[in-house]
Amino acid sequence: MSAAQDATDVLVVGAGVAGLACARDLSAAGVGVRVVEAGDEVGGRMRSDRVEGFVVDRGFQVFNTSYPQVRRRLPLRDLRLRPFTPGVLIHDSSGRLRFTDPTRRPRTLPDLLPGRLAGPRDLAALGLLSARDMLSPPGLLKRRPETTTRTALADAGVSEALVERFFRPFLSGVFLEEDLETSARVFHLVWRSMLRGTLCLPTAGVGAVPRALADALPHGALALESPVAVLTDEGALTADGRELPARAVVVATGPGPVTALLPGVALPGYRTVTTYYHVAPRSPLGEPTLLVDTRRRFLNTCVLSDVVPSYAPPGHALVATSVLGRDGEGRERQVREALGEAYGTGTDGWDLLTVRTIEDALPAMAPPQPLSRTTRVAPGRYVCGDHRATGSVQGALASGARAAREVLHDLR
Repeated sequence: MSAAQDATDVLVVGAGVAGLACARDLSAAGVGVRVVEAGDEVGGRMRSDRVEGFVVDRGFQVFNTSYPQVRRRLPLRDLRLRPFTPGVLIHDSSGRLRFTDPTRRPRTLPDLLPGRLAGPRDLAALGLLSARDMLSPPGLLKRRPETTTRTALADAGVSEALVERFFRPFLSGVFLEEDLETSARVFHLVWRSMLRGTLCLPTAGVGAVPRALADALPHGALALESPVAVLTDEGALTADGRELPARAVVVATGPGPVTALLPGVALPGYRTVTTYYHVAPRSPLGEPTLLVDTRRRFLNTCVLSDVVPSYAPPGHALVATSVLGRDGEGRERQVREALGEAYGTGTDGWDLLTVRTIEDALPAMAPPQPLSRTTRVAPGRYVCGDHRATGSVQGALASGARAAREVLHDLR
């Protein structure tokens, strides 16, 4: 195909959820758009693989139904979502404690009786914090003082004991950092979304989410296995030397390709997470609930096949456990020992199915943390992704939407 025939108004490099949202909005506005993706499937970090009959997401993932961008863009019914329990199990030296939203599961109210999880003052502070976040409009939360999450919890009257027992182990798995240094504004928005939405997984794996976004693109607008080597004055050049002329280029890739294609763009640091996928002969828990550890030997663990039975073949259970950082010698053995204690069962009969390390799993969001940044880099050059907003599906989709708006404004 000649360069003239291959020309388009906007070229989107990267078919993660940010790039797909951008392309969809541009197409809906009547702009010619082409999406090129280096991989063999859409999704970026939101991918699902088949491994020996098991569904393995690329790193432990949850899908939140309350995000505005999610509700606006995705046919939730078609995803066949399966929910997690609205709460978590907390493993500490005394055993397991349950923290569940009693407004959704009234029978779990006794778990919040003073003295079990926390004292009366902590429960009152937690209730007030949650009510304010759940009922406040997002714009008000965005104008809250810019502090760390730890400071925000202290200001809300939450004791250090409850922070160490619940918030620190739980939020370590949400923000992929152990010191609660994430922006308080981000925390309040995320806490609001959890209280108002449902955490769940699509039956076909989290990769069904970007596939649904891709299905809304015009036929022929998406090209897989088409890595871009360099941006040019006319558009872009693929790794195999093919020219892709375009009036504007939006880079919607991970941080590595962003740095290579747009060297002047400043990126935040990224958190690395490793997830171990074990196969057990039966579920060690028997419920679709997240389990965290007060000793923080792991970020969280859950039996994925309790959430979505089709994640595992009949007669097997799939257990996913995430830790900060990379895999290393002896680490899986340490994780297995911690799981045996947390689940209260032997793990010698468990098989390690696979390990997934995501180097750029989540951007660091320490204060001051802009909640949205322009996607404009230079004339005809744009960049979008969760690093331009908040580290979440909502942030990635919102950044893609902003890129589309700014491109449309500039083209017109």
